[in-house]
Amino acid sequence: MTDEQPPIDENKLIAERRQKLAQIRERGIAFPNDFRRDVLAEYLHVGYDERPTEWFDTNVIPVKVSGRMMAKRGQGKVSFVNVQDRSGSIQLFVQANAVGAAYDDFKTWDVGDIVAAEGPLFKTKTGELSVKVERVRLLTKSLRPLPDKWHGLADQETRYRQRYADLIVNEESRKTFATRVRIVKYMRNFLDAMDFMEVETPMLHVIPGGAAAKPFTTHHNALDMQLYLRIAPELHLKRLVVGGFERVYEINRCFRNEGLSTRHNPEFTTVELYQAYADYRDLMDLVERLVRGICDSVHGSRAVQYQEQSFDFDRPFRRVTVEEVIVENNEGIDRSKLRDIPYLRAACARLGIQFKDGDGAGKLQIEIFEKTGEHRQIQPTFVYAYPAEVSPLARRSDADEFLTDRFEFFVGGRELANGFSELNDAEDQAARFKQQADRKTAGDEEAMFYDADYIRALEYGLPPTAGLGIGIDRLVMVFTNSPTIRDVLLFPHMRPET
Repeated sequence: MTDEQPPIDENKLIAERRQKLAQIRERGIAFPNDFRRDVLAEYLHVGYDERPTEWFDTNVIPVKVSGRMMAKRGQGKVSFVNVQDRSGSIQLFVQANAVGAAYDDFKTWDVGDIVAAEGPLFKTKTGELSVKVERVRLLTKSLRPLPDKWHGLADQETRYRQRYADLIVNEESRKTFATRVRIVKYMRNFLDAMDFMEVETPMLHVIPGGAAAKPFTTHHNALDMQLYLRIAPELHLKRLVVGGFERVYEINRCFRNEGLSTRHNPEFTTVELYQAYADYRDLMDLVERLVRGICDSVHGSRAVQYQEQSFDFDRPFRRVTVEEVIVENNEGIDRSKLRDIPYLRAACARLGIQFKDGDGAGKLQIEIFEKTGEHRQIQPTFVYAYPAEVSPLARRSDADEFLTDRFEFFVGGRELANGFSELNDAEDQAARFKQQADRKTAGDEEAMFYDADYIRALEYGLPPTAGLGIGIDRLVMVFTNSPTIRDVLLFPHMRPET
């Protein structure tokens, strides 16, 4: 014998349910909206699960509950139903002699229907907290059967396309998104407690800036002009710091016209913050405190299991330079020649890394770092001292003009955050924008535009400032053990079904 069952003819079931709905319509209102529950399942279990069975003989607790019918069993004049609301599930005990004529209708209802019930709490012989139903109503007729326990949702792609069905039947999915909400809420509380101001900046940009990425384009009909979906809020947030808002942050969407992967989606959520009179080292400390706080308050432990890896967020996060990572992961490389372009080109050729004629030593370094070292940063690690060539918005290091005061934060070989001391020298910024514009003219679609208004803002004076961006989607992946970014996005981008 086996539990395997033959596939169900879904079209036949849908037709049967539509017929039932037609009969309901003939009798009156098919989708009533006058029932109000007075308690959620979770609170019932918290309040009464530990009560002994006999306690309910002398204590009558009337309740009104509602939710989706997830299971229905029983024969004749008695039925048991599991009803699921946003907090959990509660069992209904439905007897014909208690609900009267409504029982005949109740017998025709299907798993997936949304129902309401009223009656006192009690415990069954097996000790399960239940509602002894005195009144029961159908609130919404479900026309499609839920995925069954044998076949479920056919595959991962169907889960992402039909997230509504996935959330109904998959408790792990519901937990993942509840955890996401708690992480974002913790971030807000953390920053608010540090006197940061939450702001909103435009999604539509005349000039896309703040990151090296290919933007999405759109058209404003009334003004007859091309606009871009923002790739980052950075330049607008720093304008606010110029204006005197010394600590600002924004949690919102960014859009980049890139490919899809396990860690990339065309639209994604970040928290980006700027703090005046701080530098990149202050923000490394901030990230360390923030992530540990998420471990303690949301995850419940500083030891995090992710797929086959274990991360230790309790010990101090490692701090290492880009050049140190290159040397660590490329046996025989000569550190003294890491700024020698011919030497770096030869190293790239050996590693199978493609490069352009105009790439300088900084760009070639980063190509080698990303190929050989980035994926090896498993435990929480800050990689800092990025070349100025690939950091057009970061402040140059006082000790070494080739480098900037910039870091990226890695866990499990994935970048989760990027931060730096901000470039507040208007003339240096103008020169770097010019270099980026030259790269764009040469065919680099990810190079930045020249933003003259941002230069004008800097000319008013940006105080010494540090800025940070954290990828919320990737952070949630770590704390929910999710192998792909699609698991932590309610509606990830997919090709149309047709």
